[in-house]
Amino acid sequence: MANDPNPDPGWYYNTRTNEVEHLERSRSVDLLGPYPDEATARRALEIARERTRAADAADAAWNDD
Repeated sequence: MANDPNPDPGWYYNTRTNEVEHLERSRSVDLLGPYPDEATARRALEIARERTRAADAADAAWNDD
């Protein structure tokens, strides 16, 4: 984890460790976020699935036109 003198105040979900991180973070390639709070960061995978479903539906609707 990086020791940043001006850390990002957001919350992140680490896809490698399945842990929520705040202030001191792992490599960005392993992170989803930022999220406004810990509870939302804990839902990161669920949020990503919801966004993917919505994007897929929008793509399907666009392709139907």
